[in-house]
Amino acid sequence: MDKTITYAPTWTSFLVRTAWAEAPWRLALLPLAGLATLGYAIGLIGRARLKEVTQALLLGDALPEAAAARAAARFADHIVASGVYTGALAQIATDRAAGYRLVLATASYGFYAGAIAERVGFDAVIATGVVREGGVLRARISGENCYGAAKLRMIEAWLAEQGIARADSVVRFYSDHVSDAPSLEWADGAVATNPHKQLRVMAQARGWAVEDWAR
Repeated sequence: MDKTITYAPTWTSFLVRTAWAEAPWRLALLPLAGLATLGYAIGLIGRARLKEVTQALLLGDALPEAAAARAAARFADHIVASGVYTGALAQIATDRAAGYRLVLATASYGFYAGAIAERVGFDAVIATGVVREGGVLRARISGENCYGAAKLRMIEAWLAEQGIARADSVVRFYSDHVSDAPSLEWADGAVATNPHKQLRVMAQARGWAVEDWAR
């Protein structure tokens, strides 16, 4: 999703906008979130742990389900209004007309990515889960962070849950980032979309299609 159909990454923006709307005092904790991000950049913590830490700081360890749903709807409206590539919307419409089932597979948390996916026309979402307890969202990932090889495992698990045999399906996969190489290799059709340099080089070497979607 991030930088494939949206102009920019969404997590930090979602955190800041939600904190401002639900608990503005938490914005004072932004420097600590910045330190966590630095820790990730130098390898002290992993990507999944970074999500958990920043969620705890800016959303709290017990975000009520109602507040999460309200924030997801508000943020999705903002993103769809001003942050989605027109080329992405056109491709979604084209693939739907061709009879494809449209599935968003993203490392973003499903509790807000789902609202974006619904608004732009996806049929299903495979995303990072969050622990839900007693009507609140905890700052802990449920299962795997839907990233890299884990994303492919989650896609395969979803296909199995849906009763879709891989041999009987045709899969086209779009991504902007080389971390999705496992899923791109696995797909019948790989499309490097708005690719960063490393993925662009990989796509050229493997003969994958390359799309640059204008804003």
